[in-house]
Amino acid sequence: MKAIIKQIEGCSFIGKADSNHWVSIDTKKDASGSDAATHPIELVLLALGSCTGCDVISILQKKKVLLEDFEIHINAERAEEHPRVFTKIHLEFVFVGTGLSSVPLERAITLSQQKYCPVSAMLKPSVPITTSYKILEKQQQKQQ
Repeated sequence: MKAIIKQIEGCSFIGKADSNHWVSIDTKKDASGSDAATHPIELVLLALGSCTGCDVISILQKKKVLLEDFEIHINAERAEEHPRVFTKIHLEFVFVGTGLSSVPLERAITLSQQKYCPVSAMLKPSVPITTSYKILEKQQQKQQ
């Protein structure tokens, strides 16, 4: 895999990898950026969430589990001192559907975290990653 990062101005960049899709990357204004795009450290969390999310959805589709909606809420803590690495990451999987069983949902999360998600596998040696999930009926989701 290869990637390229191109400077736009200061610490504002665009980048693309083998998929050939550009992504904007930026930092806060006080860090020489324009604060006009996702920050690099945020991209790490987005990569983790989308990687494990794709695994979970793929596994559930193979098991013919029908979801009406799906989200992952990610909460992370960072060190106070530089390099301000993540010290804790928690993923809360939110499944929305009718009559969902916890068994396939738990299995999909476990398989993603223990076997399939390369982003999770890279982060785990340096930061604890915990997971939880909740199941919402379609009516409950509308009220929240």
